[in-house]
Order: sequence, then C-alpha cells, then structure tokens
Amino acid sequence: MTATEIEIALVNHWIGGRPAESKSGRRGIVWNPATGEPRAHVAFASPAEVDAAVANAAAAFPAWRATPLSRRAETMFKFRELVDANRRKLATILTMEHGKTIADAMGEVARGLENIEFACGVPALLKGGFSEQCSRGVDVYQIRQPLGVVAGITPFNFPAMVPMWMFANAIVCGNAFILKPSEKDPSASLYMAELLQQAGVPDGIFNVVQGDRTAVDRLIEHPDVKAISFVGSTPVARAIYESATRNGKRCQALGGAKNHMLVLPDADISMAADAAVSAAYGSAGERCMAISLVVTVGDVADPLIEAIQARMKNVKVGPGLEPGNEMGPLITREHRDRVAGYVANAGAEGATVVVDGRRDPVSRGPGFFLGASLIDNVRPGMDCYNDEIFGPVLGVVRAGSYAEALQMINENPYGNGTAIFTRDGGAARQFQFDVDTGMVGINVPIPVPVAYYSFGGWKTSLFGDLNMYGPEGVQFYTKSKVVTSRWPDPGTSKVDLGFPQVR
Repeated sequence: MTATEIEIALVNHWIGGRPAESKSGRRGIVWNPATGEPRAHVAFASPAEVDAAVANAAAAFPAWRATPLSRRAETMFKFRELVDANRRKLATILTMEHGKTIADAMGEVARGLENIEFACGVPALLKGGFSEQCSRGVDVYQIRQPLGVVAGITPFNFPAMVPMWMFANAIVCGNAFILKPSEKDPSASLYMAELLQQAGVPDGIFNVVQGDRTAVDRLIEHPDVKAISFVGSTPVARAIYESATRNGKRCQALGGAKNHMLVLPDADISMAADAAVSAAYGSAGERCMAISLVVTVGDVADPLIEAIQARMKNVKVGPGLEPGNEMGPLITREHRDRVAGYVANAGAEGATVVVDGRRDPVSRGPGFFLGASLIDNVRPGMDCYNDEIFGPVLGVVRAGSYAEALQMINENPYGNGTAIFTRDGGAARQFQFDVDTGMVGINVPIPVPVAYYSFGGWKTSLFGDLNMYGPEGVQFYTKSKVVTSRWPDPGTSKVDLGFPQVR
C-alpha cells in the first residue's frame, strides 16, 4: 500500500472563520520526518478557493478597518495570552510535522510571541504627524491607513513564527490577512486560526489557503490582494517579487543566505566553538540565519576545528519529542538526500571532510535524519561554499587576513547575516562598519533582531524596500495619507489660479 492510499487526516483551508473543505481534488502528503511515515494529507487550493478566501477577506475588511485601534490591539493581546497558554500544544504540532526538537519548537513559539507583543503596541506607531499653521490658516497632517487584503507566503522551517512576523502587525494595522503556509507542515496555521478566532478576530480577517504554486500564483495575480510578504529561497523570492510588482502589488520577499562567522586570532576558542556548533546544527541547519561557514584568520583554524569536533561528539540526534535530543531530522527524504550530496561531493572539489554525518548511525535509521558534518578547506567556487545547503553541514574557510576574509564575505551574493568573534572592540566596530550584510552579530552567532527592530538582509537575501516585522513591518502594511486642511473665514475666500504657495 502506498502512502497516498493510507487513510489519514486531511488538512484543509480556513475561510470566513471556519474550516473549509477543499473541492479541488488535489492534495499532497504531510510527513512525520522522525518516522518517515505519512502524517496527513494537505489540500491544494484551486484558484476558485483562493478567490473565495480573498472575497471573504475583502468583505470583512471595511468593518475591521473601522474598528477602534485600541480594540484591535486588545484582540491581539488576547491572542497573545492564548498562544502563551497553549505554547506546548503549538510546539508539539511543529515538532510532529517539521521534526525540530520540542525545545527548539518552544523557542520558535517564544520568538513568535515577541512579535505578537510588539503588535499590541502598534497604535503608538500609527500616530502620524501634525504641523500647525503651515500657511495662513492651513494645517497639514499625515495619517497611516491599512492597505486592505494582504497575503503571506511562509516557509516550512518556521511554520508558526514567520506567519506571526506577518499577520500580527498586518491585523492590528487594520488589514485582512490571507496565509498560504508551506504544504510540508501546514497544521500550525489552522491551530493559530482557531486561537485568533477565540481571541475575537472577526471572521474573514484571517484566512488560510493550503496549497502549492497554483495558490501562490492566484494570490499574486488577484486584483484585490494589495501586498505580498514572502520568505523562502532566493530564486523563488526573486520570481515572486518580480511577479507581484508586475501585478501592481507591494512586496517584501526574503530570500536565502550563506552566513559567514568570522573568527579572529584573539577570539575565545571555547566560546567560538560553542557558537559555531549551536548556530550550524540547531534545527538541523534549516534556518536562514544558520552559520554555514566559519572563516578563520591566522592560526586559529586548527584549535577551533578541534574544539568543534569535541562538541559535535556530544550532539544528540533523534526524534524531536524524545527528551534530551538536540537535533532532529530534516523535513523530507529528498531534502536529506540533497544535503548529503554536498558532503559526498566536497572531497572531489578539494575540501576535507573532517566529520561525515552520513556515517552517523542515525542516518541509516527510520526517518529523514542526517548526522552533523564538518568540512575543512572550503573555498569560494565550491558547491559547498556557493550554495545554500540548508542542512547540518558546517564549512571552514581559512583566510590569511582580516581584509581577505572581509572581501570574501562582501563578494558573496547573499547578505542576510554574519557574525564576528573577537575580544577586540575596535576590530568588531570596524567589521560592523565594513561588512555588507543586513544583520550583524558581535560574539553572537545568530543575530536575529528582537521584535522592536526589523528583520531583513541585503543583496539577494531581500527583494523589496522594507524589512519584515517591527517598525518597517508597520510601514509595509500601511499607506501614508497627507491632509492639507483649512477652515477659513468665508470672507477671505477668492479665486487664485497660481500654484499653491506659503503666504
């Protein structure tokens, strides 16, 4: 019997405040990565089902836009309380479908909660401005208003946190939101929809359409969808940005990454090794902010590699729901095999495979597991250097100087995040000044900004003008309107065909 013949649950859509059974007849398989067995089917929306979600959102928008700001913020605060009370249940859903450990999933929920908490204070950022007496009897003021129906297309690696990056701000700003989650781990989206409804978000303000490219294309083409937020790989981000803007939409599309961690000769070796192992192998490397390359300067490489190896021996790999495990499986068998291919090819390219994760016993068991790998003597031009591997593979690049290392980082087409490990404050400050990336860590390996800043890279890691969440997220989900107002004495009114000017 094949997986498609097994009787398992169907993950459907959420439209108009209730589950919506798909009529498209198309579906995919949701796997349990820890067992390699199917967990559910997921419906793939037809264009007509996407249209139904957009219609529901458009119908609900006017009343929600007219709802007082304080009430919208209060609703999001209630949602925050519900997520906090049910964080273990949400984390378990993440672990069952993504594979990350329960501790990692709990961390994802916690970081998502930070964005919800920020959204509760969004009214303070919607105050606009007011200038009195710009001309005689004339005042000018600016207000920010919601866009209408907006959509978010989110990746498999953070099925709760990344949607929260988007919809929390969008909803408090007064928009109606449509989520198209990854078809690989879709169940968290429906649970969040239930919690939003319990919090008092009106029917139609938050909708979920499951699916594949058909759903994405229809959201981008639909004339009533005003903005698209996307997180995923760079080729897809570029294509979505180009298509969305061609269709007249505002778009922010976050792409891939190849994050370098620069280790200077004066760095604390133990601290740098702890950071490298944590940032490379956490969540099995399926993070856009994972450290995938350590760039060493001078004679620090050998002791650092030795320290990393010692720590790798203690990383416990296994099912995410089992206590004590630190690294779970990859999302699918195909992705696991793709990642393993980079390790297999590294030697042929001239690199040195120091630790081969394919030889870890867990890689031969059930599920989509792959042990952690460490590759030395990696150089630009190699596939293991150029490509975003998105798995538990850490490369070590040996640079002869700070200038050589900096040039390497700045010439990389990605510009998502980077880190430097050093005891020298002057060197760290110079690095943050010189480096061409959007997010920088100083002795911090994964510099994901807190919720009251904004997340986004440079170069091919971001397409669009505004970053995700935080203050720039509020800007993205609103449009500015400037009002010039005069309440004059009727006796002063006259015809004047000249260009308006201050008098």
